[in-house]
Amino acid sequence: MSHPVSISVSNLTVRFPVYGVDAKSLKKHLARVTVGGRLGSSLAGATEVTALSDLNLQLKAGDRLGLVGHNGSGKTTLLRALSGAYEPDEGSIDVHGRIAALLDLNLGVDPAATGYDNIRLRGRIAGLSAREIEERMDEIAEFTGLGPFLSMPVKTYSAGMQARLAFAAATAVEADVLLMDEWIAVGDADFQKLAHKRLLSLVERAGILVLASHDTDLLRLYCNKVMRLKGGIASPVADIRKLDDLLAA
Repeated sequence: MSHPVSISVSNLTVRFPVYGVDAKSLKKHLARVTVGGRLGSSLAGATEVTALSDLNLQLKAGDRLGLVGHNGSGKTTLLRALSGAYEPDEGSIDVHGRIAALLDLNLGVDPAATGYDNIRLRGRIAGLSAREIEERMDEIAEFTGLGPFLSMPVKTYSAGMQARLAFAAATAVEADVLLMDEWIAVGDADFQKLAHKRLLSLVERAGILVLASHDTDLLRLYCNKVMRLKGGIASPVADIRKLDDLLAA
């Protein structure tokens, strides 16, 4: 019997060693930007930045969590940890359901390979089987609007064409858990409308959404819960109606 979709995070701590930097100068820099993790020392003598500290989070189907906080507060680190890209230094992460992490659209793009091959590559990174990718290939290819260019190396594409290809491939997944670092806006006005519709459809089908964004209107529109991160420390999860209170705290 399969588990219902859920995310359970207990006492999560993630640290990064910083080599070749004097702890005092780093401390001054972190103080200047008023955000960032706390400093410590590792056994190897490197300065350590604690990016997330003792974070707890429970989400179930239907939860749409917005993450708020300054740059460097730990939002992207949390999303990457939930996606499996970062291992916890302490604590645990338990995710039930297929994850789609729309964190870096250019991840895994090979400029020398064709558009078609890059769709296959991106699909494999997203956890699709070779058969699933081929079944969706026509739909993805059509959505890109790139036509015969898909048979050409990606290095011949304009930046806008590359963005369309990456977006179409990244959003071709069926996800139970959707992780997003900012709402993605790519391409020209016409393509943005199509992209918005495609993202909405993806969000509606996902059991759980975790969206980090600085756009409070967007968070109110798509999220029902909110968590604030500050220097790697998370607030308790609150109703989205408490967003202004959290930001003012």
